[in-house]
Amino acid sequence: MSQAKTEFLERSKTFWNPGKTQDWIDMGVDLVIDRREGYYLYDMDGRRLIDLHLNGGTYNLGHRHPELVEVLKAGTERFDMGNHHFPALARTALAEALQACAPGDHFKYTAYGSGGGEAIDIALKTARHAAQKKKIVSIVKAYHGHTGLAVKTGDERFSKLFLSEDTQGEFIQVPFNDLNAMEDALRGRDVAAVIMETIPATYGFPMPMEGYLPAVKKLCERYDAFYIADEVQTGLMRTGELWGCMKYGVVPDIMVTGKGISGGMYPIACVLISEQCGGWLKEDGFGHISTMGGAELGCVVAMKTLEIVQRPEVRSMVQFIGDYLRAGLNDIMAAFPDFFIGIRQHGVIMGLEFNHEQGAKPVMKHLYENGVWAIFSTLDPRVLQFKPGLLLTQADAEEVLRRVAIAVELARAEVMGNRRRMV
Repeated sequence: MSQAKTEFLERSKTFWNPGKTQDWIDMGVDLVIDRREGYYLYDMDGRRLIDLHLNGGTYNLGHRHPELVEVLKAGTERFDMGNHHFPALARTALAEALQACAPGDHFKYTAYGSGGGEAIDIALKTARHAAQKKKIVSIVKAYHGHTGLAVKTGDERFSKLFLSEDTQGEFIQVPFNDLNAMEDALRGRDVAAVIMETIPATYGFPMPMEGYLPAVKKLCERYDAFYIADEVQTGLMRTGELWGCMKYGVVPDIMVTGKGISGGMYPIACVLISEQCGGWLKEDGFGHISTMGGAELGCVVAMKTLEIVQRPEVRSMVQFIGDYLRAGLNDIMAAFPDFFIGIRQHGVIMGLEFNHEQGAKPVMKHLYENGVWAIFSTLDPRVLQFKPGLLLTQADAEEVLRRVAIAVELARAEVMGNRRRMV
């Protein structure tokens, strides 16, 4: 590590976030991102990394995609953030574009936030108003953001820290893929909504069982609850369909998109709301106010992002890259079957499972040392989040596989060595 980086990391601990900065250092990741281009990150010492984290899919199209850079630059010739109180050309145009590509034909309105957590809060408030009920059901080990209501739907690791855990019995969690538990939670008809990531990302991408998500939707209909699809990390063609819920045959009542819709260029998140759920927008249009939500420059970028991800060649690339990487990862798994034990995948949503309760952390460290950035799953560190971009080239995929093979071998030796020493 260079002297300049060492000094900068000390400043980061002093002025930004001491805990997070030190945690990364302790895990062997001294990353300070400087230049970035396409699917490459360059740290301040000039090291190049292939980005397979993408900040949760924010950079599905790569960093600083040239078409998005151009549309943002052009947008600044006419627009700025805008004024959230008034009708706006770009905000309405994006809402129309989202309605045109939404699952089903019942989405009527779009409400905006500046980030995914805020958008989840809007979705939950919308469901509560429409149902005139308070209870929300989510999944054990869920993650939907860190804002006021969103944090209550997720793992207690994040809610307890700020004394935000549910004390009124309004936020109920049930195990993923357990329909009996879901029905038990809904049976009292006192639940406003079920909120689910189509594939839970921070939990390590466990895959829905066959028929699970459509069955949850039917239970919602049976027991008068709304279904909120959190598509922040699974939408925008990552599964090979524009929205992950479409891949599973689910048409939600409310849908949230964020991260990737921004193209990584300007913060924006969107809540698609059905006519049935959108009553508050007529009753009191000032009911939710977000100064940065639906910023007009963000809307301009988001429209171009939507247009790019729906191109036929992008869908084809998702299929090709997903299949290509899976074949190579299968070979690596076969070479280290006692350590690398599973691949969870749908399109370019992938989680690599390791036979150790913290197994993804040493893999992450050795990948980092070998020029690839991928992150462990916060709520299941056995699993490495492995998220290639929609437009990753075959050459980059080949390079990734070579480096994964090296990292898995080194991590396995490290983990197995520690196990022997413990015995």
